Amino acid sequence: IGLAGCAGGTESEADGRLNVVTTIYPLYFLASEIGGEKAHVVNLIPAGVEPHDWSPKSKELQLASKAQVFLYNGAGLEGWTEDFLSGLGDERPLMAVEASRGITLLEGSGAAHSHGGFEDHQEEEHEDADHHHLNIDPHTWVSPRSMLVMAGNVRDAFVEADRANEAYYEKRYDDLKNRLEVLDRKFSESLAPFAGQEIVVSHQAFGYLARDYGLRQVAVMGLSPDAEPRAQDLLGIIQFMKEKQIRAVFFEELGTNALAEIIAKETGAQTLVLNPAEGLTPEQEKTGDNYLTLMERNLQNLLKALQ
Repeated sequence: IGLAGCAGGTESEADGRLNVVTTIYPLYFLASEIGGEKAHVVNLIPAGVEPHDWSPKSKELQLASKAQVFLYNGAGLEGWTEDFLSGLGDERPLMAVEASRGITLLEGSGAAHSHGGFEDHQEEEHEDADHHHLNIDPHTWVSPRSMLVMAGNVRDAFVEADRANEAYYEKRYDDLKNRLEVLDRKFSESLAPFAGQEIVVSHQAFGYLARDYGLRQVAVMGLSPDAEPRAQDLLGIIQFMKEKQIRAVFFEELGTNALAEIIAKETGAQTLVLNPAEGLTPEQEKTGDNYLTLMERNLQNLLKALQ
């Protein structure tokens, strides 16, 4: 994230701010909102880069070595975390915080051709102890309800790392919590009339959103956005959409919409963006977009598809 700055932690150490390193944009958003002027937040993984494919270099180790708090999503998203943290050594204490702690995790069911047919293409729930299962869906932040849990974890970490500014962090957390609760209520109330309805998405990133707001996610591909669907998967999705009279197929802003276009052409459905909110484009940064505005837009597009 360009606006996160890349000057490391040196100037913030001098001015007494809490040094925080985050792995992905949603955590950068939480840390910036809660930390305000008392925290210097740097995000590691650039927008548009798939976290599964990214691995830290020596400059990222250097950044983290100056930090007091390291926020990572967990749930199997950043497979490199353990090696990264051990590479820092024990010279100074670094609080590593798994932001998804406390969320009941979902198991991804692979590509859409999984056994029970499309009607049964749902994720299984797992307690969060099973964090290192290879097939866990890591996209916890895509649900505002899960983001509320993650915001609480970030607040707890900041308070523990910087007791002197506890009241400041609590106040900013309360403000963010209110805004996330408003968003959660909007999703709940707006989507309630469509409980049980299917949404067809190109990449299996919306399981938590679907679970928390009563929808059913049907994904053309599995958990990795780079996965290639088989021809029979596409035919199956097209047939399923025709049978269920599903009128929209979702693609992601940062990904290609070629698959969605093929499916739309065959079914007469419209294509719409559903943003997994993994990062901001340069244009979105310029226009002042953030996690909340991206999710508001997602809700509008969901309603367009379902109505």
